[in-house]
Amino acid sequence: MLELLGFPPAASAHAADIDRINVLVHWLMLVLFVGWGAFFIYTLVRFRRSAHPVADHAGIKGTVSKWIEGGVLVAEVVLLVFFSIPAWYARVDAFPAESEAVTLRVVGEQFAWNMHYPGPDRKFGKTDAKLVSADNPLGLDRRDPDAKDDITTINQMHLPVNRPVIVHLSSKDVIHSFKVFPMRVNQDAIPGMSIPVHFKPTRIGTYPINCAQLCR
Repeated sequence: MLELLGFPPAASAHAADIDRINVLVHWLMLVLFVGWGAFFIYTLVRFRRSAHPVADHAGIKGTVSKWIEGGVLVAEVVLLVFFSIPAWYARVDAFPAESEAVTLRVVGEQFAWNMHYPGPDRKFGKTDAKLVSADNPLGLDRRDPDAKDDITTINQMHLPVNRPVIVHLSSKDVIHSFKVFPMRVNQDAIPGMSIPVHFKPTRIGTYPINCAQLCR
């Protein structure tokens, strides 16, 4: 259904939960848009000047509006408690064990994403800002034993399917927004911070890595 609206195919294990929330929120917004739009047109006709030349300062005394507002509140609480909070917990707190996941670092800069894989030893080599250059954008110190088998790429993230992935996001310059839409992954990369995000790819393919907002 969402693919017909322009959404890319879901390519991660948690994508269905994100899409479900997206659909429910948009249905609620559609109902509110139609409902309040119809009510606005009704008030324009019902309380037009020709029918009510003198203002009524008492206002509406019925309880229908209160019931409608209460229904909207209940719908929002249901979306929050039963859908959004569980999805948030699964994405933020329920991280897979690093021993069972593919772990890599992604460092944003204007205008590229630098990937750093730890290699077969699963240990990240040391980096040093003094070593940063055009050929070594991450400043990886190849003299460090842990760095000898490390792999770095630019704008290319290669991952296996059906295995958890943990990405540690950071930035070299300004705030970037790391987004892989088919994976339903979106997280800001902030200078001076390492922010983890996880997902599990389930679909083989080639997908773009976007910066979802203006660098700032």
